[in-house]
Amino acid sequence: MKKATNKPTTSLRERALAYLARREYSYQELLHKLSPHAGEEDNLPALLEDFKKRGWLSDTRYTEQIVHARKGRYGSLRVAHELRQHGISDELIGKAVAEMAPNELEAATAVYRKKFPQPPQSREEWAKQARFLQGRGFGFEVIRQVLRGSPEDIE
Repeated sequence: MKKATNKPTTSLRERALAYLARREYSYQELLHKLSPHAGEEDNLPALLEDFKKRGWLSDTRYTEQIVHARKGRYGSLRVAHELRQHGISDELIGKAVAEMAPNELEAATAVYRKKFPQPPQSREEWAKQARFLQGRGFGFEVIRQVLRGSPEDIE
């Protein structure tokens, strides 16, 4: 026979703090995560604004964390898209892209070399390799530099 356990209900504030103790969240992401747990008496936007004022919730820190975690494997286009999906402002996204730009060719080259042992030998291979890099969020100019030219250069 199973014992009935009465778990104390976790307040919205405690739940939000538990989430933030594990990792950074954007305002919009935490709002979305907490919404199913909010009751009618809870004022979730006010709670999150209080967290922002106290410095516990920061879109700037969240952006920095995402850039740091993604910059070696993904291009600025993909990181910008991910940040936009999580409700980060265009101003912060612009700063993140500018921070990633100087090392983007280096990152694209490293990702490319890990996946492809040799340069493309045909237009089809060039297109396949370019699609791979594009899917990782690298821009066309960076892709051209990594693949050393355009598909027209390949015989």
